[in-house]
Amino acid sequence: MAYIGPIAETADTVTLRREDFDALIAAAEEASDRRALAAFDTKVKRQGLEAVRADSLTIEEVMQIAEGMSPIRVWRKRRGLTARALSETAGISPVYLSEIETGKKPGSAVAIVALAKALGVDASDLLP
Repeated sequence: MAYIGPIAETADTVTLRREDFDALIAAAEEASDRRALAAFDTKVKRQGLEAVRADSLTIEEVMQIAEGMSPIRVWRKRRGLTARALSETAGISPVYLSEIETGKKPGSAVAIVALAKALGVDASDLLP
């Protein structure tokens, strides 16, 4: 990346040319992508590719979430669990799980963490 210099500066702001700003954003995205790939490679080395694939969503499942399906429902189906089995394992009522999966209720932090533990995923994986 070429030198990027400010056009103007104050104590609180720095003004850049649009081209420089865009270059900084692209560089930050590239660095983030590289970190994600390195983390994936490390996970594959530790667990093996087949184990990582088994614990990941398919593109079709990712698209279901992108189109509005509850991540909890997608992961529940991925794990081959019924709603009743998941609710029992997580210690929440089947009705409450249904309300979370259908978007009628957001689900408390306690419920989301319990569901994540029952599904074997990070709680952040269950947030839309």
